[in-house]
Amino acid sequence: MIARLDLPATVPIRSAAVVIRRATLDDLGTVLRLLTDDPISAARDGASGVSGQEALLAHSEAFRQIAADPGNDLVVAEDADGVVVGTLQLTLIPGLSRRGSARLLVESVRVASEQRSAGVGTALMRWVTDQAAPALAVSLVQLTSDAARVDAHRFYERLGFVGSHVGFKYAVERPGNDAGRRPSCGNSDLCARGS
Repeated sequence: MIARLDLPATVPIRSAAVVIRRATLDDLGTVLRLLTDDPISAARDGASGVSGQEALLAHSEAFRQIAADPGNDLVVAEDADGVVVGTLQLTLIPGLSRRGSARLLVESVRVASEQRSAGVGTALMRWVTDQAAPALAVSLVQLTSDAARVDAHRFYERLGFVGSHVGFKYAVERPGNDAGRRPSCGNSDLCARGS
């Protein structure tokens, strides 16, 4: 939990307001449904080979680690009826670049499909840039977005985010995770040297 974040916070949306608060373990099922509420995420998260009780234990442990980490926070947005309609994760990253300033990483931004275009995503991201970032004295707010999420890219650009960098990922093989296998190198000199 990032203690310097002033939560809960009420943020206006088009027709009313949402309350942004820290997620609790009771929110985990709803957050997981939000995270898999689109074809890209459903395909990725379904490829892990982990399901049922094993998945619940893994997600519960991950939630506990986020909640216990002073540089991480998982927040949700609740509508006026107390229904969770959005979520995102924040990670505070200290660094040496930019004169030793910290940056704020935003990940797993999701809004319930029935609430998209209602202003919930904008409210969440404006809270990050206008309230969370200044409270944490960061010099930069950054995020990654799957290359296939063209609509999301337009959304972030409308909010002032700039696609200035190219991101790379490397899938690490874990037991039972075929999706993380390294591709074959063929005759590459790098593979021969083990690099």
